[in-house]
Amino acid sequence: MRNRGPNGVVVLRWGAGALASALVGTLLVLIGAPGAQLTHVEPRAATTYLCTGYADCVQKGYSDAGYGAANSKMYWNMYSGHNCTNYVAYRMIKAGMPNVRPWVGGGNASEWGKFMSAITDQTPNVGAVAWYGRYSNGSGSAGHVAYVERVVSATEIVISEDSWGGTFHWRTITKASGRWPTGFIHFVDKTITPTVAPVVTGTARVGASLSATPGSWAGGPTAYAYQWLADGTAITGATAATYAPTAAVVGKKLTVRVTASKKGSTSGVKDSLATPAVAEGIFAQRAAPQVTGTVLLDNVLTATAGAWTPNPSSTVWRWFADGVRVPNNTTARLPLSAALVGKTISVKVVAKQAGYASYVSAAYPVGKVLAGVIKPTTPAAVTGTPTLGGTLTVTPPVLTPADSAVTYRWLRDGVPIDGATATSYVLTTLDVGHHIGVDLTATRAQYLPYTAATPVTAPVTSPAIIRLQTSTKPGRAIVRIRVLARGVTAVPGKALIKIGRWSDTVRLDANGVARVVVRMSPGVKAVRVRYLGSTIVPTQRVTGTVRVR
Repeated sequence: MRNRGPNGVVVLRWGAGALASALVGTLLVLIGAPGAQLTHVEPRAATTYLCTGYADCVQKGYSDAGYGAANSKMYWNMYSGHNCTNYVAYRMIKAGMPNVRPWVGGGNASEWGKFMSAITDQTPNVGAVAWYGRYSNGSGSAGHVAYVERVVSATEIVISEDSWGGTFHWRTITKASGRWPTGFIHFVDKTITPTVAPVVTGTARVGASLSATPGSWAGGPTAYAYQWLADGTAITGATAATYAPTAAVVGKKLTVRVTASKKGSTSGVKDSLATPAVAEGIFAQRAAPQVTGTVLLDNVLTATAGAWTPNPSSTVWRWFADGVRVPNNTTARLPLSAALVGKTISVKVVAKQAGYASYVSAAYPVGKVLAGVIKPTTPAAVTGTPTLGGTLTVTPPVLTPADSAVTYRWLRDGVPIDGATATSYVLTTLDVGHHIGVDLTATRAQYLPYTAATPVTAPVTSPAIIRLQTSTKPGRAIVRIRVLARGVTAVPGKALIKIGRWSDTVRLDANGVARVVVRMSPGVKAVRVRYLGSTIVPTQRVTGTVRVR
């Protein structure tokens, strides 16, 4: 590259591609004036060329900004023609700067960033000067400058450039290529910058809609892009100027990031202030629930949810009887059982959906549960003797309505007897000593059940079995008795024993046994025994004889 230094000093630059092959291991210095320097053009390694030469670039849509037709003139006192410094000076003047170099000192490309260090940094912008220092990232001793045409990202740019001993071209450069500029000089960058931040309007609530205005920008942007964020994280798909929060962002603060752009300028990016944390949505009930079904015993009531905005994903029901919650039922159906007869039914509906606060409606009255009443004209009665082996029979009651269905259940001391549901019952040993009764239940559709109990007050008895044994010793009669009864472990009580003219009342022991020995004259004596009975073993008699020796 070739430029003119201060005080008319001529500085010559050669492109590395042209000289490197000719000057292997030798440094050729041409002195046109004191202070002349040898340098080289930016090599093409590790970059991607988009076009080469004024005509080729223009044909491919890559502008030379008119430099190809104006390169015969010197700008900022740089040498004309193919020359990186003259080309970039031309672009700065075309962007509005005067044709006066902004610093006093050497004009080699390597000096630009040094003299203009106050406006040189590592941030690429469209319209900035891509500056390479002396021997920096592939540049030669005189450095190199280019014009930033596009900023793809913080690590990729597109530049246009001209070169002494070379030609004009556009190329892309990545930061990882080893050809990244030493810095960027910001004379007259074409950047879009915010002057007023974007603003979000609306309520931060699920189901509501938020709107973003782009704010104000310097640089004349022509397009705006939006990205909504939740607690700083981009929300997938939320790239419009409006956004309706979903359940996924409840409790998070929202911002909108606006990217303002214009062809040929570096886009500007600015975030809005954060909204309050997103609140749960609120249901709106547009129509009340409806309940179908007659409020009559044994019927089923069915509820429908009415109309909502939005439509809930699920509904839960709360049924009440006289204001008290009906337990264990959250469905839309309520069977009307006997326990609800005479009570007033009401219902509430609970609307649920992710991201929305559950909504509990008011209580909607349904009505009082009604039922018919079964009445007995003649009560039931039990006939039969309550004794072991006997049969008890129930005479059905006379009921109104007459077509009421009647069922029976026999009980032993109030406890249901397994399988005993007929109109008659045969008494077993298990019943001895116990009270036997019968419950009846009369039912009819949509009538309250009628129940009645017919107890048997006397305990079931078991006949006594008396076993008589007699024996003798000289002048003595011996009589032994044992009283037994089926279903009775030990028969209690007393027995009257008569031997001839002798008699006495004796108590049975724990085994139901009694024994007497009586002095008597020899001969055959009549023996008579009478068990005196108990509540569960009736009195019983037995006779015999004993021969006294």
